[in-house]
Amino acid sequence: MIQYNPKEWFGLIFKFHKADTFRKMLGVLVVYSLFTGILVYAELNIAEMKIFSKVIQIHSLLGFVIGLLLVFRTNSAYDRWWEGRKQWGALVNNCRNTAIKFNAALGSDKNSKLFYAKALGNYPYALKEHLRDGVILEELEKQDEIPHNWLLTKVHLPNAIANKINQKNQELYNNKQISGEQLIILDQEIKSLTDILGACERIKNTPIPYSYNLFIKKFIFVYTLTLPFGLAHDFHYWSIPISTLVLYIFGSLELLAEEIEEPFGNDTSDLATDDLAKIIRGNVKEILCED
Repeated sequence: MIQYNPKEWFGLIFKFHKADTFRKMLGVLVVYSLFTGILVYAELNIAEMKIFSKVIQIHSLLGFVIGLLLVFRTNSAYDRWWEGRKQWGALVNNCRNTAIKFNAALGSDKNSKLFYAKALGNYPYALKEHLRDGVILEELEKQDEIPHNWLLTKVHLPNAIANKINQKNQELYNNKQISGEQLIILDQEIKSLTDILGACERIKNTPIPYSYNLFIKKFIFVYTLTLPFGLAHDFHYWSIPISTLVLYIFGSLELLAEEIEEPFGNDTSDLATDDLAKIIRGNVKEILCED
């Protein structure tokens, strides 16, 4: 995720980066400009098809419809991005609360505190890579109770870590180190982590409905492909930049929506889950290893 100052108007206007939609669409825009140029030339010099001069009226009506569709599309994508951010915000708070409760319940048991500090610190790292369909064991702190070789045998690392934490809770209860009431409270805290995991998986695994996504792309394609026919008669060669600009705007909105609707990846507009995982690990260590 890119950190920036939203008040730097001119700096942002003239700034380009690898995820900029203009770079992604450059090839398409060039081909489309050539297509529009050939069509305008044919209209002006070969065959004056005045019948197409009325097409622009249809585009005026359809432009309003496609505008509404793209607004809905963008809002839906941003809702997914924001929901993901809220879930990771809840993860930060829940890990802190869990660490505070473990710290109070365990008293002077430094070995158990160290186990929970590492396990809770590893959980967000395992979660962020799970949402990216990958595993980076080097990011996970080594601990004897949850060895890396054992984790390699697991498909779902966050569940594996949460399971080990619950087993440790039960072990402490069996050894009379925590009471039954404390066990229930601590289990609820671990449950909250799994609930956040499930919410993030729901966002990741439930994309915008296929038919709706396909319809918007087809609508943009047909609309922009036929737009030069309506503009050529009245705007002549000005139809080329006008049509290309319309394609750039509509295409960019769709590309931006596609980028932010999957907020857990490594794109520049995705959530800063790496930074949040680092914050969680630092907070948990500070709470449980403060001595």
